[in-house]
Amino acid sequence: MGTQTDNVGTPPVSSHTAIIGPIAANIAFVMEITLVPLLLSAIQLQFNLSIGDLAWVFNAYGIAVACGVLLGGWCGDVFNTRKVFGFGVAFFAVGSLVVAAADSFEMLIIGRLFQGLGAGIFSPLVPLLLTRVSPENPGRMLIVWGSIAGYVTAFAPFFYGHFLSDHGWKIAFVFIAVLAIIALVVLIGTHPTNERARSPRPILNYSALFRTPKLWMTFIYVFCTYGAITYYLFHLPVWLSNTDGQSVGVGLALTVLWLTFSGLSTLLRNLVDKPHLRTIMLVAPLLIAAGIVLSYFSENLWLIILSSMLVGSGLACSNAPSTQLVLRFSPKGMSAVSTSLDITFARLGGIATVALLAEAQFVYAVPAICLLSLVAVLCALAACKGFGAEPDTGVPHLI
Repeated sequence: MGTQTDNVGTPPVSSHTAIIGPIAANIAFVMEITLVPLLLSAIQLQFNLSIGDLAWVFNAYGIAVACGVLLGGWCGDVFNTRKVFGFGVAFFAVGSLVVAAADSFEMLIIGRLFQGLGAGIFSPLVPLLLTRVSPENPGRMLIVWGSIAGYVTAFAPFFYGHFLSDHGWKIAFVFIAVLAIIALVVLIGTHPTNERARSPRPILNYSALFRTPKLWMTFIYVFCTYGAITYYLFHLPVWLSNTDGQSVGVGLALTVLWLTFSGLSTLLRNLVDKPHLRTIMLVAPLLIAAGIVLSYFSENLWLIILSSMLVGSGLACSNAPSTQLVLRFSPKGMSAVSTSLDITFARLGGIATVALLAEAQFVYAVPAICLLSLVAVLCALAACKGFGAEPDTGVPHLI
């Protein structure tokens, strides 16, 4: 098979330049997540859609992402990771342009399916490409990734409202497509100087995934923490809908949440690469649980703001560290599959928690969230045991 490299035909560049492509693609991905809920009413009006039809505009993307994540993870390990990433970004860009050009409901759904498939393919590969640029400090690179995503999420609605909304909802998808195209162009034209030549692809042994208990402890940690966070994001607007000024309160609380996440992620960038990782991961579920408990006191806006700060802090303390552990404990040659499973467990945690607790009263919901936090703490203790020393399986398998 020979030695395979990702940099054939592309000029070497600095590590700072090499992260532009993955970061730009991730910004486009986050912009879609943030803006589409704001665009649904305009889409419904233009195509005269029922609530059921409108749900497919949202769900078609989510279903395609779920399929694309598993496909992208497998292809990222079997084939050239950068090329697979590029194909995913290209699908995402094409889908965005199809949505922008849609003149029928059917064309709109086709575009959303292309968008979702592309997003699912490239999104689990973003942390792999970023950590390859800086293998000595992977946690710091993941913090940069998470911080940028948080700031984009916080300010995307403001950006759309002040600069794009006058041009109609389709301009948002054109803007998303442009970001994806920029990411693709940068990816094609650059290659980091410090990325090592790739060794021949190993024969993948998927049974190894089930023989790595610390990896599954991390997956369960992700399931619990992201399940609780997703419940909060669902619960807050619903709860505040029964109070005066709910739209202002929800917008302010969510903006504070994402700004807290981004700001704290930036502050933590020098602490996540051992020995502080375990402490950070242990604190995260406790912060999330405390924030959710406070959110039930929705009559007091300041308590709501405090709750969003706590949940945002918990997200910052769980996001990059858990991703770092997934990469560290993934079996050799299976980093992309592992990060795909990481995303899958996060989505499953959110789906399960919202489905079970959507209509639950305080007396039932709070103990359930506390139980999730307890399980997350126990999983963090198990996954981080001996983290300061070299792991049994060697260095993180980022290739």
